[in-house]
Amino acid sequence: MVEVTAWERMRGWSADLLRRRTGEGVEEWNRRIAGTGIATEDELRAWLAGRGVTGYAQMLLVMERFGYPDFLTADASALVERQYADRPALRPVYDKVVTLAAALDGVEVAARKTYVTLSTPRRKFAVLKATTKTRVDLGLRLDGVEPAGRLESAKVLRDDALTVRIPLRFPEDVDEEVAGWLARAAGLNR
Repeated sequence: MVEVTAWERMRGWSADLLRRRTGEGVEEWNRRIAGTGIATEDELRAWLAGRGVTGYAQMLLVMERFGYPDFLTADASALVERQYADRPALRPVYDKVVTLAAALDGVEVAARKTYVTLSTPRRKFAVLKATTKTRVDLGLRLDGVEPAGRLESAKVLRDDALTVRIPLRFPEDVDEEVAGWLARAAGLNR
């Protein structure tokens, strides 16, 4: 069984980032925010930015104050189930790619609302997304590799980090060539 994580790990990472950058944890920042009387997200973002809290740490504190979206509180299996609920024929494609990814050293599989990321400890190297009801796209970060053969432009995935994608329609499309590209992307992003 492949472990697929969801927001919990990202929340922990964001909380650690906040503490490293400011010297204070989420609880202390929540206390400070509660004492400001700030009523809107824009006001809170400006207030935090003025104190050097930006990026993921800021996003975390905004959600702490105004609430987390439902998809961030869902567990990973529920997120994946929702992604493939109306396209069950594509679930075996997803399962096969995730199994390949999990066999690579140090790869984390993390479910998001509409896609699944594959990351090394350094950064995201791939995204798996049920783009249509008949196709899963495996987007890859392969800097310097141009679309050719099975590798197509990743622009449809709307993620600037991804350079190419491989469209997958059937489990048998996830073959040795796909495994090789996946391993290469992971290796280049360590």
